[in-house]
Amino acid sequence: MTASTVPFSGSYAHDDVQFLLRRIEAPPFVSVADKEALIQSGRRHYSEMLSPEALPSARYLQVFEDACAANLQQMARDCLALAAMIAARRSGEIVVVSLARAGTPVGVVLKRLLQQVGGRQAAHYSVSIARDRGIDAVALDYIVQRHAPQAIVFVDGWTGKGVISRELAQSVAAFNDAHGTAVDGGLYVLSDLAGSAACASADRDYLIPSSILNATVSGLVSRTVVGRADDFHGCVYYEAFAPHDHSRRFVDALEAAALARSGATIVAAAPDRAAAAATSRACLQRLQQEYDVADVNLIKPGIGEATRVLLRRVPRLLLLRDRTAADVRHLTVLAQEKNVPVIIDQSLPYQAVSLIRSALDG
Repeated sequence: MTASTVPFSGSYAHDDVQFLLRRIEAPPFVSVADKEALIQSGRRHYSEMLSPEALPSARYLQVFEDACAANLQQMARDCLALAAMIAARRSGEIVVVSLARAGTPVGVVLKRLLQQVGGRQAAHYSVSIARDRGIDAVALDYIVQRHAPQAIVFVDGWTGKGVISRELAQSVAAFNDAHGTAVDGGLYVLSDLAGSAACASADRDYLIPSSILNATVSGLVSRTVVGRADDFHGCVYYEAFAPHDHSRRFVDALEAAALARSGATIVAAAPDRAAAAATSRACLQRLQQEYDVADVNLIKPGIGEATRVLLRRVPRLLLLRDRTAADVRHLTVLAQEKNVPVIIDQSLPYQAVSLIRSALDG
């Protein structure tokens, strides 16, 4: 497999990341409502379509700034802890492969910390993965042609139900079988709600600030699109959003916060994966029964996944454990702006869960 596309860095510095994505110059945008109907009817896969992105409202942008003020330090601690875990599990060069796009800001900072705190040689690529479609095999082949396969570490921001971590493991195993390689298909995340990650620095549901925004905190890159089998997966580069971009400012602030505490002892107890997985299963089962949800894919647990639903899907309900919690303020703003009903459920094991509206009812 040989990709014809030249990697690019989006709005990040060239040394921060290489996106192994093919830029789509004239994307066939689909409205959110039409996309939902096509996905749920089985006529199209979600990874084959894009809905156009809009810039956040001034009110919502202020919530992002508040989230950074409240939780950037926690995210910095988790990045430091995860970098230390990665360094302990890899010898020689480390190749951070983030899953575009939620993993990209995390990957940028991990690469910097591995170099500056750990004194390690590190590279960072960002690649596409999709449920039921797997990792971009062309992009992965591009990486193993240039680096030792055993140096690769897959990185994302968080797990929700664990779908992507399982997809990653399966598709990387298939890649290894086809190529005679031994790439580690485990996923490394900041917060592992599903208990499905190979390594995580936390398992609690807190607001990771970069989960609030879309392209403007991810190098101006869109969600990825699966396309041609002989080239990288595709994306849109939102160059027109450049005056409103927070990508570099965010990773610079996150790096600075991490470096400021890099001399301190970082004690990160390994999360209890089995307990997290059991909690996830029980929650999903209860919500399926209580809200009569036929397809578990319509349930999105955790702040990060709930945010994605409100930003780019058709929400049915927003469930909150505590409406007054600072970490869910952006969700209440979005729910108000989009007229999404909010239900308070104090028994939730997560701060938030979004339910996607079924496009097949009626």
